[in-house]
Amino acid sequence: MTDEELQRLTQIWSLQAFQRPFKHQIWFNRRLKTTGGRYHLKDHHIDINPLMYESFDLANLRGVVLHELCHYHLHLAGHDCHHTSEFKALLKRVGGLRYAPAVRQAEKQFKWIYQCSGCGIRIGRMRRFDVQRFVCRRCGDHFELLTKK
Repeated sequence: MTDEELQRLTQIWSLQAFQRPFKHQIWFNRRLKTTGGRYHLKDHHIDINPLMYESFDLANLRGVVLHELCHYHLHLAGHDCHHTSEFKALLKRVGGLRYAPAVRQAEKQFKWIYQCSGCGIRIGRMRRFDVQRFVCRRCGDHFELLTKK
């Protein structure tokens, strides 16, 4: 998807969700790593992490763009555009995402794998721990060592 296509989609989504036009610029910014998008208060443009579309789908991109458009329209209307109750209510009404999904999963290679004998949850640890001393926080049962990688 190009920046021009993103601009066109954003203008359509702004009219559909807010009944107000989006008159500024939006583009992809590859330098964004930990956030889905960013609204700039000074010049009103929006940066979007391209991985929101590349790693996920168009519906996820729409949710992130609607989130940033909530900041945009509240700020231009003279309201507090940060994460207030007014912002959250508007975000819920238009169907935007409250949090962007995590792009990078933790790619740790765990050395020790444990399983709870009660609920069966598996956990990975870099360091070994005493299975008689620590218990599962879900059910209170003890862990057993499955494998050492």
